[in-house]
Amino acid sequence: MAFRLSLFIVMAPLAGAFGGLLASGILTLDHFGGLHGWRMIFGIEGIITIGLSIISFFTLTDRPETARWLTQEEKDLAIARVKSERVAQTKVLDTPDKKKLWLGFWNPMVQATAFVFLLNNITVQGLAFFTPTIVQTIYPDKSTVQQQLFTVPPYVLGAVFVLFFSLLSWRFDRRTIFIIATAPFTMVGYILFLASHEPRVRYAASFLSAISCFALGPLANAQASALVVSDTSRSIAIGTNVMYGNIGGLIATWSYLPFDKPDFRIGNGLNLAAASVILLASTLQLVWMKWDNKRRATRDVETELQGVSQAELESLEWKHPGWRWRP
Repeated sequence: MAFRLSLFIVMAPLAGAFGGLLASGILTLDHFGGLHGWRMIFGIEGIITIGLSIISFFTLTDRPETARWLTQEEKDLAIARVKSERVAQTKVLDTPDKKKLWLGFWNPMVQATAFVFLLNNITVQGLAFFTPTIVQTIYPDKSTVQQQLFTVPPYVLGAVFVLFFSLLSWRFDRRTIFIIATAPFTMVGYILFLASHEPRVRYAASFLSAISCFALGPLANAQASALVVSDTSRSIAIGTNVMYGNIGGLIATWSYLPFDKPDFRIGNGLNLAAASVILLASTLQLVWMKWDNKRRATRDVETELQGVSQAELESLEWKHPGWRWRP
């Protein structure tokens, strides 16, 4: 799951990389229709986005049965795999249920993961806001187009590590430990931002931050998906995670303020604090899941489920005594 999501989320750092390249190319144009300057970027990229969305409307699928690129045998295997991972569930796509929706949202580990993702998005957006300023201080005499090109390398490296950490997660079937592992890199990056006034040191620090902060995206969303049982709960769990992440992005937009330039100590300090809390919160989350799994292992599942109907079983979600957290 983490690796499949990484193929989606890796587009975020690649957008940062190719966004700089594309922006530098677009800005060489005199005009696009009636648009001039930076407005051309929104116009051209917006048209491309709308075109891709129309194509995706006809190509995306929401279940194995409708996946045109799978054989029937592969569809059956995909369905069997999904069912094997879902405690007490009988369907791949279940009927929406208020209780499942609530338990998908009010799941202690989903909330913890979403909180970590909120903090992560503060650091991701902070890096996006601050890197152009760093480049301007290193190459003040370069043109805007040339400065845009220097913002590309940190994002390219970030994209590589998005896939690398997700591959490790796939290999070891673990997510939380790799979420924990991303935090120290981000922390060191923002410590260097705060401690040094040397532009080249800060530029190097942007690589450290990019290595880690982008990688947490697929890990956190895969974790939110692994912390629930049914398809209904998974939809609300991932939605909750993304909602918290958007709140983090909103916070980041108000952390780099004009009066704080060029060092942006408030914004960089906030990002350092966010990365530090990610390390603490994700470590506590891992410890709690292992402790609760040991506690659940002592419960008598058959006795607790006597007299419970199939419909009630399917609505228990993470409260099912046979459920185990997947860190």
